[in-house]
Amino acid sequence: MRVVVSVGGSVLVPDPATNRVDEYATVIEGLVESGHEVAVVVGGGGVAREYIGAAREVGANESELDQLGIAVTRLNAKLLLAAIDESITASVVPENYEQARTDVQRGDVTVMGGVVPAQTTDAVSAVLAEYVDANRLVFATSVPGVFTADPNEVDDAERHDELTASELVDTVASMEMTAGASAPVDLLATKVIQRAGLETIVLDGADPTRVTDAVEHDSFDGTRIVPDEETA
Repeated sequence: MRVVVSVGGSVLVPDPATNRVDEYATVIEGLVESGHEVAVVVGGGGVAREYIGAAREVGANESELDQLGIAVTRLNAKLLLAAIDESITASVVPENYEQARTDVQRGDVTVMGGVVPAQTTDAVSAVLAEYVDANRLVFATSVPGVFTADPNEVDDAERHDELTASELVDTVASMEMTAGASAPVDLLATKVIQRAGLETIVLDGADPTRVTDAVEHDSFDGTRIVPDEETA
């Protein structure tokens, strides 16, 4: 199976003193050992937000803030890349999709961060999955799936066990219209998932072995996103 794993920055590195880098490296090595082709996209998380906040205070414009955020995602990607057995990885963090695809086609694990301004690593993950024709896209986030509303804001929010891609787009669009709400996957990413017909899983990545279970055993506690035509 060819799989793209999207690891939230706050999942991989909650703070500089606390991280799950070695655990995720072990999971990725295990997937490769089992015969899977793996590409990883890493977010910026809280570290990126802190840098962006500091830069905004000193007058940086939005384009500069985007570039700063991208730089942090790539640092996180380099951190994870350094922890994975170098015999199975590409030697550098790719800066574009073509380079990442070349890594995957060569049989190497590729680990990347952001690519262009105004595009989150959620969207990068979805575009990369489409670009390399992945069989599955797994989002390891800070929440256990996609809910009817932001569970951090709405106490009675209920988790969806399964959604079509169109339903995912509608659910996330509704969340993004609600002040203060946060969706586990951003709207652009959902639209790429929809157009590409990507089988997608959204789960809580606090325990990295959940990614192994989702890929190896199709067993997970989260939300499955299925292409629209599968329910037509």
